[in-house]
Amino acid sequence: MDVTDRRILDLLQSDASLTVKEIADQVHLSTTPCWKRIQKMEESGFIRARVALLDPDKVNAGVTVFVAIKASQHSRDWIDRFHEAVAALPEIMEAYRMSGDIDYLLRVAVRDIGAYDRFYKKLIDRIHLSDVTSSFAMEQIKYTTALPINLNDNVSQMA
Repeated sequence: MDVTDRRILDLLQSDASLTVKEIADQVHLSTTPCWKRIQKMEESGFIRARVALLDPDKVNAGVTVFVAIKASQHSRDWIDRFHEAVAALPEIMEAYRMSGDIDYLLRVAVRDIGAYDRFYKKLIDRIHLSDVTSSFAMEQIKYTTALPINLNDNVSQMA
């Protein structure tokens, strides 16, 4: 992966609706080589998907809740059931297994506190938890889906 590939990735992270020609112009390539680079990065997994980012308020999911969970047990069966429960609940935007005092951290998007209460009841119906702590985000200071791309990195990971 060279600096041109990284510039292409950076552009696509900012706006996946750019045409290949628009990207090619910005990275100083012709259209065909640019398209081949994008295809290669898709095939090798650097580009996992191209999506539209929605306005949470306009789709009635404007309340962000961070949910800290302590597991009731640590067996493989419980972990599998927890993963199934997380996958089945569309309100869960992100889920992480953590180190430290909590076992899992979820980012949940809901309409309001009532919707969170309904979500919480669905979650605890699906899996037994030792402790659940919820924190409601009051203000979003920064939000991005773009990963930091170091344009000067010389490490090649693409086959």
